[in-house]
Amino acid sequence: MTDRSPFAAERLTFTPTVAEADAVNLIYAFPNEYSVGITSLGYQVVWSSLAVREDVAVSRLFTDIGESLPSQTELLGFSLSWELDYANIFQMLASLGIPRRSCDRENEHPLVFGGGPVLTANPEPFADFFDIILLGDGENLLDNFIQAYKEVRDLPREQKLRHLAKVAGIYVPSLYRVRYVQPDGEIAGIEPIDSEIPATVTKQTYRGNTLSVSSVVTEKAAWPEIYMVEVVRSCPEMCRFCLASYLTLPFRTPSVETSLIPAIERGVRFTNRIGLLGASVTQHPEFNELLEYLNQPKFDDVRLSVASVRTNTVTEKFAKILANRGTKSLTIAVESGSDRVREIINKKLENDAIVEAAIHAQAGGLKGLKLYGMVGIPGEQPEDIDATIAMMKEVKKAAPGLRLTLGCSTFVPKSHTPFQWFGVNKQADKRLKYLQKHLRPAGIDFRPESYNWSVIQALLSRGDRRLSYLLENVREYGDSLGSYKRAFKKLKGTLPPLDFYVREHWSSDRILPWDHLAGPLPKQTLQKHAQLASAVAVG
Repeated sequence: MTDRSPFAAERLTFTPTVAEADAVNLIYAFPNEYSVGITSLGYQVVWSSLAVREDVAVSRLFTDIGESLPSQTELLGFSLSWELDYANIFQMLASLGIPRRSCDRENEHPLVFGGGPVLTANPEPFADFFDIILLGDGENLLDNFIQAYKEVRDLPREQKLRHLAKVAGIYVPSLYRVRYVQPDGEIAGIEPIDSEIPATVTKQTYRGNTLSVSSVVTEKAAWPEIYMVEVVRSCPEMCRFCLASYLTLPFRTPSVETSLIPAIERGVRFTNRIGLLGASVTQHPEFNELLEYLNQPKFDDVRLSVASVRTNTVTEKFAKILANRGTKSLTIAVESGSDRVREIINKKLENDAIVEAAIHAQAGGLKGLKLYGMVGIPGEQPEDIDATIAMMKEVKKAAPGLRLTLGCSTFVPKSHTPFQWFGVNKQADKRLKYLQKHLRPAGIDFRPESYNWSVIQALLSRGDRRLSYLLENVREYGDSLGSYKRAFKKLKGTLPPLDFYVREHWSSDRILPWDHLAGPLPKQTLQKHAQLASAVAVG
């Protein structure tokens, strides 16, 4: 088969508009390779939203390929889905001749804006590199941003930024001053530079009844030829560590009849591979109706992929439908085999339900079951790890023909969740190795996530603006944990040590780096949920 360029291989599910002569020139970038970026549903949706506008001329850019770029760019946007892609943002800015730091840019440079889950959660480690950060769902925010920009398009850079900062959900970091108790100490305050700038920027939440679907289907994506349908947004379970639940509240479910079925009908005109996406897909209140619809003979040649499902929704019928549609395995987040730990995190689940799900999966014809677990959860004890081992062995015994996998990560504190005040457990690495020692000999495929990567993730998750200098140094050293430690040593005295961000338990009255950025729930509610967890842990 003759290789084609990625853009030539695309099949668009929408019709781009020819931009007006005086349209705003915008580059929309994804700081990774094309195959990765085009698999991001969020990136696809934002790009297509821009491409149907007559007042915007948008060009896409990835680290390995790009469309024809304008000679004069007014706006440069980045979608950041993975923390470590920041290094690619540095590289892309350099290749475009744009200064890395916002403070070094002049009127002739484009305004650099960013969005996506990483920046919505905690933009502060990256704040000095962006002129503008869009906080929250893009459905309404993007239109408001473009309209507000057009109103000040011909004004000097500083006036543009001041105007944009007054739009809900638009955060202009340079217009906020962060004070510290001392250079390597806690934050003393975060305030706007004057009274015209809002003291707080609130994450924007889309509340419509239609969620996202693929705008591009291509063989060049990391998930080739897939048409993605967002079935739910957020998650009603509210596990206390979970950013995907707390940051994206409320739980939203589009109508099966008026939204999801028409989306799937459109998708099968482009491909026979459909992906149902969401943090907890099977908790859609009409999921059984959707499943019955997909079980029709006309979909016999359709391959169906389903994101993580809730344990008690796995029936034999459900498993059989998935197996008949080309799905080989299911993914379920169980977190722990310990009832006590699950109560700490508010995970409403019992081991019997996990075992039953495995039995149903095997009976329905599925070949594998992947469970997701976690170690180092606040309040976790060594006996809780033993409970996870016992639970996995019980599942293996109940469904011996099923390929059983446990993917396991280390707890990482996330902003805007009740566990944002807890640090990473120093025993987590040992507990991962302990699980491996006991599970692999039992015929269970154990796949631990790198503990060192979890440390870096925690650093960026709870970091503040002082980390921008660290990130610049790390870029020169490489992306290993050793490089971060080397950079901390070099910058000693100008920022706190690694453990300050990663392992310390923070007091509830501490000013957090993101306190001026409001999520769905107030800080007092998150504190109450954290107290409920602590009461279980010590009870």
